[in-house]
Amino acid sequence: MSPRSASVNEELRRRSKERLLQAAVELVDERGFEATTLGDIADRAGSARGLVSYYFPGKRQLVQSAVHRLMHRTLEEALEREPRAEDGRERMARAIDAILGLAGERPVLMRQHMAGLLRAEGFVPCPEQRRLAELLRDTVARLGSRDVDSDYPMLRALLMGAVYAALVPGAPMPVPVLRAELFTRYRLDRELGIPPETGACDGTGDRDLSRFFATGAAPEHGPDGQSK
Repeated sequence: MSPRSASVNEELRRRSKERLLQAAVELVDERGFEATTLGDIADRAGSARGLVSYYFPGKRQLVQSAVHRLMHRTLEEALEREPRAEDGRERMARAIDAILGLAGERPVLMRQHMAGLLRAEGFVPCPEQRRLAELLRDTVARLGSRDVDSDYPMLRALLMGAVYAALVPGAPMPVPVLRAELFTRYRLDRELGIPPETGACDGTGDRDLSRFFATGAAPEHGPDGQSK
């Protein structure tokens, strides 16, 4: 039996890693961070447990990368859905709605993500996070920013703050109120964007996450914005 080619091995490694990312998001969304073990993630992904340590230094880094993957693919899907929009104001509105939508659809996951960022290891740069940053920087640039290096961190901070405010146990702010505040900040008409379907963070989002973790390029989208 001839050995596999380097390209085949690379494809197998990529698929294995992406199964781990998807499993991490699913399990933390279902159980929370503390109740999810690396063994659970490996079992859900159908991978050997040693592969988790091969790809990621630990559970916190794995989960953070997985959430950043979900965030950048969600944002990418919103920005590229039909009808395509090149207008900077429409794209900023879609970006705000996409991130606030995640807070409403996946409150457990996003709350755990925010808590992880406040721990000692803090914000861990990774390829998934860098792709998210690229999309947000491009959004700021298309809006007409003259100083993207300053305006991008501000957008990131405002979005993180809004997600945090929406998810504070016992004192959450309604997503529509947060949306209106951000739209006012960026001088956006309320008719722009893709408003989250509900103002409550009730975790009623689509449970099938496979399209966000497909190998290779992001999935194509049909006229309704759904993956083909």
